[in-house]
Amino acid sequence: MEIRQMENFIVVCEELHFTRAADKIGISQPTLSQQIRALEDELGVPLFDRVGKKTVLTQAGALFLEHCIQMVRHLQNTKDAMAELRNDQRGELVIGVLPSDLDYRITPLLVDFHAVFPKVKLKLVSSVYVLNQVLENEADIGIWLASVPDERLIRIPLCSEEYVLVVSGNHDWADRDYIGIEELRHIETVMFPEGFTGRELVDSYCRKYGFTLNTIMETSSATSVISLVKANIGGTVMPYPLIEAMNEPALRCIRIKDDPPYRNLEIIHRADRFLTQSAKAFIQKSIDYFNHG
Repeated sequence: MEIRQMENFIVVCEELHFTRAADKIGISQPTLSQQIRALEDELGVPLFDRVGKKTVLTQAGALFLEHCIQMVRHLQNTKDAMAELRNDQRGELVIGVLPSDLDYRITPLLVDFHAVFPKVKLKLVSSVYVLNQVLENEADIGIWLASVPDERLIRIPLCSEEYVLVVSGNHDWADRDYIGIEELRHIETVMFPEGFTGRELVDSYCRKYGFTLNTIMETSSATSVISLVKANIGGTVMPYPLIEAMNEPALRCIRIKDDPPYRNLEIIHRADRFLTQSAKAFIQKSIDYFNHG
């Protein structure tokens, strides 16, 4: 049994279609089918069934897939470890980050890391799907909001951040330091679209008090949200440290009294992923930065 056979088997499981899988791998469909038959002969069990025109995994196939993923991952971990030893801290580190934090928040962290690991290529991926990127091995590390426990992940708390109402200096409420929770329902807002992580957190908070925000404009860009708020189109609700990092004198932050919403940031990586020394250093620098930066 060869590692290439296992890798190709994983692709077939992802596609559940031999022709598409063969095209994705770059080999002919008959060659791929022959590889799968060879695996089935070696294991002594069928790995796939045909149900009508559909290809489905057998119970044995599902079990074999679980172990194939582990073996391929262990091999990649070994290669990563050897490459680190051979290349003197070279290589690439892929980090998944929420878009607004990447745009406004973590530049000093990246500069500090590069000063210590100048040979390591950092690839920053801006996404609202950081959790999935880490789980699917598309990112080595993710900076993400706290979520439900998952045994596949190592989760390290970074910080807890208070949300505030943000308005233009020309807004009617610009001279206020605090507002009550109920007052949030009376202000027109500019927000991220429904489904975005920060929007969901704020919406859930408002629902707890029996109302929804009066959102008159939605945009998926943090830069656009802030520009619209500065133009006095409406207010928005964002984490205070994020607004503070923007250093925009035209903005005013108004705290929400008694029970403001918070977001809890974590740094995450797969529990079975080999961490290079540079990856471990990035994690530690992130902890220090978000706690003291």
